Amino acid sequence: MSVQKLNETILNKIESAAEKALGQIPEPLELDFPPNTELGHFAVGCFPLAKQFRKSPAEIAKIISEKITPDDVIHKVNASGPYLNIRLFPGVLFGEFCSEIISKNTKYGESSVGKGIRGMVEYLSPNTNKPLHLGHLRNGALGLSISRILETTGHRVVKANLVNDRGVHICKSMLAWKRWGIGSTPESEGLKGDHFVGSWYVRFAQEAVENQTLEDDVQTMLQQWEAGDPETLKLWETMNTWVYDGFAETYKNFGLEFDVFFYESDTYKMGKDVIQKGLEEHVFSKDDHDNTVFHLPVAEFGQEKGGEAKKVTLLRPDGTSLYITQDVATSILKIEEHKLYFSIYVVGSEQEYHFKCLFQILDALGYEWAKDCHHLSYGMVYLPEGKMKSREGKIVDADILIAEMKKLAADEIRQRDSEGRLSDDEINHRAEKIGIGAIKFYLLRVRPAQTINFDPAESISFDGFTGPYCQYAYARISGILAKAQNSGTDLEGCDFSLLGNPEELSLLQRLIQFPEEIHDAAQGFNPSKIAVHIFNTAKAFNQFYNKHHVLRAGNETLVTARLALIKATAIVLKKGLNLLGIEVLENM
Repeated sequence: MSVQKLNETILNKIESAAEKALGQIPEPLELDFPPNTELGHFAVGCFPLAKQFRKSPAEIAKIISEKITPDDVIHKVNASGPYLNIRLFPGVLFGEFCSEIISKNTKYGESSVGKGIRGMVEYLSPNTNKPLHLGHLRNGALGLSISRILETTGHRVVKANLVNDRGVHICKSMLAWKRWGIGSTPESEGLKGDHFVGSWYVRFAQEAVENQTLEDDVQTMLQQWEAGDPETLKLWETMNTWVYDGFAETYKNFGLEFDVFFYESDTYKMGKDVIQKGLEEHVFSKDDHDNTVFHLPVAEFGQEKGGEAKKVTLLRPDGTSLYITQDVATSILKIEEHKLYFSIYVVGSEQEYHFKCLFQILDALGYEWAKDCHHLSYGMVYLPEGKMKSREGKIVDADILIAEMKKLAADEIRQRDSEGRLSDDEINHRAEKIGIGAIKFYLLRVRPAQTINFDPAESISFDGFTGPYCQYAYARISGILAKAQNSGTDLEGCDFSLLGNPEELSLLQRLIQFPEEIHDAAQGFNPSKIAVHIFNTAKAFNQFYNKHHVLRAGNETLVTARLALIKATAIVLKKGLNLLGIEVLENM
């Protein structure tokens, strides 16, 4: 019997009892879990039936429970207030779920909810005037995880990176290098390309404090770029290439994946054309300063103090475009080029108003798919020094943080390897996966909208609500299974009837809930649902393992059944961590 068939059998039995006792087929019911395993294995709330049968949920539950006869699947049903608590025979409960998880392996938790639905997750969106920082790592972790979760629910996901490769901020790095670089390169200075270019962005900010004319000069350079000045374009291409080389290295180190790249330099002219057409069709208008603007609906955006509708500037009087101009064009390009049903933008919470305006503009232009555009807003990442400011060079550099986390992980591994059995290569291999996993888990363990105070020491801990804690639980199970395999233990034909203590039930409950957690995470674009569930699964395993033997359980039948239970647990842990972009280790 499959798990789905088992669920249907339980619900059909309850529905039949309800029809027999109350005279008609009840409204559809759902299986849930009681607050603790002592009450039962499953629970069904009778609240939806109150209106139908004109009785209290508690009375309905009592009536139905008296009409259910135990069989070879259901051991016992009793009413507890408005709930029906159902207890199955352990052999059926553990046997069906563990067998299905082991059989499906990496496919466990997958569904076809999103079959045929193609969408895009646009994330990271770096500027080519500076290296990636901790905020980008949160963005990247979110984007990758959401993509994987949606793919697991059957969606076809295009992972996109919109590169902000033009504009005033880019020209600031270019102008600074042109004035003071004296032919230097990343190679001559021994720096990654993105770090090298970022140093000139900081230099510009420092020089501009004393020299106000630099701001005018950088505007002139932007106009030269937009006019196609060969010298300016050549410098722009050279410096961007340096940055892309640096970005690629960070993407690889942090495990980020992209299917397609968009570049603002390719879409800004298209944006102008879209705005011009909208102007001709009276979607947009000119203000008193000759800006092309869009007047926002008062009902949704309110009014200015003078009583006028709020407005968004789309083109400056000199014809140059703004961020939102490119975003309008890129949004259209993405949908049409990739035939998307939905588009998710992973961008910080400070841009919430921007995206609200963008989607309103797209709707005003007549694009029905604007309603399927979603801004996945996430909170800032703070450190003891406060908010990061890249123009002042006060950022937590992504590369430095990754290297530091690897070092912290390596130090922890060496402390645990007191006998010095591990080679430096093996330590570095483990440290890389533990360090990266620690960062990702820490950034994903809370809801996206929540701000984070990042604590490297806490994140790398092997104890507590951390990535290494979950990875270690998987590694511990892997070690047990390896020993069992070496001793010739066979998991085929397990007898699960001996299982059923509170710790085993609590662990199994986590495994059963996993597919639902994936579904909820996909619906809410919320990877923290997975992170919390995987942590609780690892915790439930540790509680079980600390209290009960597996290989030394004494009874060969019990040993085999417990091995199957922890093998199913390992599958869920690995799958869940993978959905967070975290790799597992067989040994830690």
